Amino acid sequence: MIAFRDNLPLIRFEDGRVVHFERQWLARAVVDAANRAGYTKWWLADHVIESVASYLKHDCKDNVLAVENLCQAVESVLKVIGYEDVATHFESPHPPVRLSLMTLARHAGTGYELAFFALLRRGLREVLEDSPGRLELTDLRLCVRELRAAKVWRMDCSQLLAEIIRFVHEELDACGANHMEVQVS
Repeated sequence: MIAFRDNLPLIRFEDGRVVHFERQWLARAVVDAANRAGYTKWWLADHVIESVASYLKHDCKDNVLAVENLCQAVESVLKVIGYEDVATHFESPHPPVRLSLMTLARHAGTGYELAFFALLRRGLREVLEDSPGRLELTDLRLCVRELRAAKVWRMDCSQLLAEIIRFVHEELDACGANHMEVQVS
């Protein structure tokens, strides 16, 4: 028997991509819909997503759910609580694309910053071809310590961290993706 994370189904997108159900990216799509409907600082998104998650966990029999069905569930909850205007503005969410900086650093090898930056450039450009709505770069501090072969954080680690962030912004600008939301952790 296969156990899914939190007993929630996987979500299948139109392009065939299958991802884990994540409350955060779905809540972001609900907040965006609320903003388009004229509600700023809408506080009900998390409650809507918890209702959808509860339905998926307890009542949905599918192991893999089409994104269209997920959207119908969200719209249904919005209508039930009296926010049909938000439901009409709701659009199919795009899950964030994640790029592990630590994985790139390991591929580059300890002390090989030039190789790391080349891998980062290639990774960013591949990700940006799919035009994701949101990009998450993970493991930044671990990556820096790997590249510097540092057991503890040092001043040169802070400098490299700033250099990586600056490089990412420059690459986004060069690719015309400076409008993209990027989270670095």
